[in-house]
Amino acid sequence: MQNLLADIRYAARQFRLSPIFSLTAILTLALGIGGTTAIFSLIHTIMVRSLPVANPASLYRVGDGTDCCVEGGPQDRWGMFSYPFFKVIQANTPEFEELTAFQASGNQMSVRRQDTEQLARAVRSEFVTGNYFDTFGIRAFAGRVLSPIDDRAAASPVAVISYHAWKALYASDPSVIGSTFIIEDHPVTVIGIAPPGFYGETLRSDPPDLWLPLQQEPLINGQNSLLHQSISAWLRVIGRVRPGASVTAIGPRLTAILRTWLRNDAGFPAAWIPEIVRLLPRQNIAIVPAGSGVAAMKEDYGRSLEILFGVCGLVLLIACANVANLMLARAMARRSQTSLRIAMGASRARLVTQSLTESVFLSIAGFAVGLIVADFVGRLLLNLVFHSDHLIALDTTPSLPVLAFAFGVSLITAMLFGAAPAWFATRTDPIEALRGVNRSTRDSSSFSRQALLVLQATISVVLVAGAAMLTRSLYNLEGQNFGFEVSHRIEVNLNSPPATYSVDRLNALYPNLERHLRAIPGVENEGLAMYNPLIDNWGEQIVVEGHPKPTFTDNSNSSWDRVSTDYFKTLGQTLLRGRTFNEADNSSSTPVAVVNETFVHRFFPHEDPMGKRFGMDLPENARTFQIVGVVRDAKYTEPQNPTRPMFFVPLLQSVRYANPLMDKLENRSHYIGGVLIESRLNAGVLEPMIKKAMADTDPNLTIINVRTLQQEVNLDFDQQRAVAGLAALFGGIALLLAAVGLYGVTAYAVAQRTSEIGVRMALGADRTTVIRLVLNSAFRKVALGLALGIPLAIGAGRLISSQLYQVAGWDPVALATAIGSLGFAAFLAALIPAARASSIDPMKALRTE
Repeated sequence: MQNLLADIRYAARQFRLSPIFSLTAILTLALGIGGTTAIFSLIHTIMVRSLPVANPASLYRVGDGTDCCVEGGPQDRWGMFSYPFFKVIQANTPEFEELTAFQASGNQMSVRRQDTEQLARAVRSEFVTGNYFDTFGIRAFAGRVLSPIDDRAAASPVAVISYHAWKALYASDPSVIGSTFIIEDHPVTVIGIAPPGFYGETLRSDPPDLWLPLQQEPLINGQNSLLHQSISAWLRVIGRVRPGASVTAIGPRLTAILRTWLRNDAGFPAAWIPEIVRLLPRQNIAIVPAGSGVAAMKEDYGRSLEILFGVCGLVLLIACANVANLMLARAMARRSQTSLRIAMGASRARLVTQSLTESVFLSIAGFAVGLIVADFVGRLLLNLVFHSDHLIALDTTPSLPVLAFAFGVSLITAMLFGAAPAWFATRTDPIEALRGVNRSTRDSSSFSRQALLVLQATISVVLVAGAAMLTRSLYNLEGQNFGFEVSHRIEVNLNSPPATYSVDRLNALYPNLERHLRAIPGVENEGLAMYNPLIDNWGEQIVVEGHPKPTFTDNSNSSWDRVSTDYFKTLGQTLLRGRTFNEADNSSSTPVAVVNETFVHRFFPHEDPMGKRFGMDLPENARTFQIVGVVRDAKYTEPQNPTRPMFFVPLLQSVRYANPLMDKLENRSHYIGGVLIESRLNAGVLEPMIKKAMADTDPNLTIINVRTLQQEVNLDFDQQRAVAGLAALFGGIALLLAAVGLYGVTAYAVAQRTSEIGVRMALGADRTTVIRLVLNSAFRKVALGLALGIPLAIGAGRLISSQLYQVAGWDPVALATAIGSLGFAAFLAALIPAARASSIDPMKALRTE
């Protein structure tokens, strides 16, 4: 212990006497440790951290599927269920002491406080069973939470508001509890406030601000209610296992029940049953731990975070190599002192311990500064990925596991960069202390320093090439032809009209809304739609007149949208054949459709589509729509993927289906969620006028957001932009560190060869020859790093190929960028010591012997 304390005091004294060395080493380590810690913090939060609930280890989820919006048909890997099947689950899982169901994807609702708010606002809401809060062990911050008594059809409508919404929207007004709110045109009493830090069971960027009992869903959604539909899977299920109970048998038992249910009781149309039976062996229910909630963000962001974690790990490795080089140079400068210590009896173990103590001291200092870097990088990443939605559920403050990780990384780092100097300390010959260090003394650290430099160059090539690939991929994504005009388009995303509105009322409402929008100064064109591009996606199976009945597995699905007469014109989606919609396409005329090019290629590959008929889901619907036009392909959803087949139907045209499920689907499709405006004016200038037009049309029309279509395109690539931006940032840091390392090694080599260079110049070598000599020596190491790095960069490109768009894993532009960047950085780093070497006075150089 005395030796350890002495070593610590000695290390502190040495670093105090060498402030530039200490600061350089600490900042270098802080970059690597801080970046790695920031990414690990997000990985821990998204993939590992438990929900802020009671005893999260006893929570299990029924089903592990991640689909958010499947409301019918086989899911294979099930994760959502209908309410009737939830009751079946309850009756057949005695292992659970509590079992709660909740809406898989919450929806926006029109909400205003009675008597104090004239205009409604769009608020994210979620339907849950009455035991939802009890299952998670959540108590109210104020008032009370929902109870099973509230979850009855005859119970008074109530809701619980989130702490965040109470604070942000209602300024922490305590009178909110007990107040009446008008939700979707229905009075509901707020009975309590959820505790701070609880954002629901799913980590996401848009957590719910209101929780309502499941039995109120028919009241709110009216004719569009899903509660009692056996075929509609829209609920996720989490339960708390009884103490001592085993979950092993639950999954197989529920899988068997599910398969029987699908065959006999799910309410599928008769035409679907043979196909459902064929797919039964693929239908499974798994029981998975749910202590961290529903892992939706894990699926969405897991791969990107893994890439960034790997990038940061490589930067940390470069930082270790750089500090190791600094430590080796320091050890070389102290070689005579080390030799003298050995000559006086110091053991090699004692010298190694002292060297490693200095390394640990440096690393802990890097850890402390790295926490500041980690907080900065964490906030930067959140702003890059989630600047469209304030992700209140994520916290960049390091938790205890994150701090432990960072400290562990610091100690491992100390071993990595301290090993070489410690080993070098044991290789010193005591005789050097007697004869002094001169030109006859061989620098035994030279090979180690050059090997570390090659390692830095190799990793730099990999990182810069990877960053270039990701950047080119982002450029391709943002610069692709979307099939519609992006400039001068403003989209308004709405909360759908109240479910109490009939289709006839909606058909009268929409033309009135269009008139108000057209009256806004500066509006050139406008259109209404079920949803705007890049916002949502409705999809159904297509049945074509005269074609064989499709199966669920033969790629027969198509997206679709319901749009107003001028929507294509407003969007700038080109008509290729036939016509678009007109005022004659109403509820009294023949149902028509406009399809895109991919729809034609998929369903009419060798036919003229004009006049052909098709329908949705059931064979008897094959004559529903008549094709009257073909429009250019457009990326309405997932722009990183190939264009989907898509068809459009008129906003004011209705279809009467014999099947009640199809009739319900038809009714739901008339509730618009998007408005598109063509205007040269700024979106900020138009927004108040758009809100006034909405309020003048109907005060129950609430706006979620107003933004340009270009902003929507940018927001769609937030994740890719974050990954590419951070990869480029760390690639630049890697280049900088590699350049600093090359400069240090080259400068040290020049200092060691001072007398040799003096002799060469005394014998007639000119400055150009000396510069070439130094540059050649430096670039041999860089060339070796390139030779090792290029194959590794190609391998890394293949590993991240799933994140790339129209970029190959061996992309020549990315590789050329990496080679050029490293070459240029190496040239600048080596040029300074080369120029210094060329200006050496031969006589002074000879006198240094």
